Amino acid sequence: MSWTDRQRAMLEAMGLKLWTPPAAAEAGSPAKVAADATAAPAATAPPRAVPVSAPVAGPATRVPPMDAEVAVAVAEPPPRRAPEPSPRTAPVAAPVLAAAAADAALAQARGLARETIARLDWPGLRDEVAQCRACALCESRKHTVFGVGNERAHWMVVGEAPGEKEDLQGEPFVGAAGQLLDSMLRAIGLGRGEGPPQRQVYIANTLKCRPPRNRNPDPAELAQCEPFLQRQIELIQPRIILAMGRFAVQQLLRSQEPIGRLRGRVHRYQGVPLIVTYHPAYLLRNLPDKARAWEDLCLALKTLDESPARPEAGGGSA
Repeated sequence: MSWTDRQRAMLEAMGLKLWTPPAAAEAGSPAKVAADATAAPAATAPPRAVPVSAPVAGPATRVPPMDAEVAVAVAEPPPRRAPEPSPRTAPVAAPVLAAAAADAALAQARGLARETIARLDWPGLRDEVAQCRACALCESRKHTVFGVGNERAHWMVVGEAPGEKEDLQGEPFVGAAGQLLDSMLRAIGLGRGEGPPQRQVYIANTLKCRPPRNRNPDPAELAQCEPFLQRQIELIQPRIILAMGRFAVQQLLRSQEPIGRLRGRVHRYQGVPLIVTYHPAYLLRNLPDKARAWEDLCLALKTLDESPARPEAGGGSA
């Protein structure tokens, strides 16, 4: 059997050379064709399988050539299927409290003991913050950002971490975010300057040093500064706390819930009413949420009006 024109064209199109064995060339002669016609019944019998290692003796039994499509299908191996990616198991987040406890233990091993910080007065606390070298943030800071305001203020505002301008001036909430905060406080009759404690705020951050390039603070860094913030709150004894921003909320409430779910209701920090709201820097980028921040301030005013009065024992400004 010879290759048809169609088969030849297909092989040429695929770049395959057609090789004709001598036996096939001999088969094209008229005498051989007649002999093949006589031996056709014997040729139709299926050929016996011969082991590959066994030598073939005598004249080889002719096997009809495959059709071109079959030959190509046999010559080309089946395409490999790409291995299916194994399903990945989503990492399980460690419990927030357990992680915070581990970070606190690491912070205590590196820095001043919590018990020591808990006994400091205002001058001692300020000095310890200024001299703190418990984490790598001390290497890049210009100034520590301790806090500002009346040390007996009824209101306490807790922010996140100092930015570039705060690092240069050593004061929290300066620049555009600080201007917006001052405007918000003035709208409800408050300020960070001189005045009676009832109309003043004390402003502090959860972190006392600026993270390089304003990156998010690490949990261990927050844990290192936590005793300083706790002592500030204990010394001030505020009647209400305004937690501004995600990291301030996480530090004070030990909650990973978004601010949108936590705001609008009264929380407690060591018995002190706490209101969750957005950070002023966030509000500068998301103007529609200013209305929600105003609602939070109104809730704080209402909560303070309903809270018992605090005995006043004199004070000063930081």
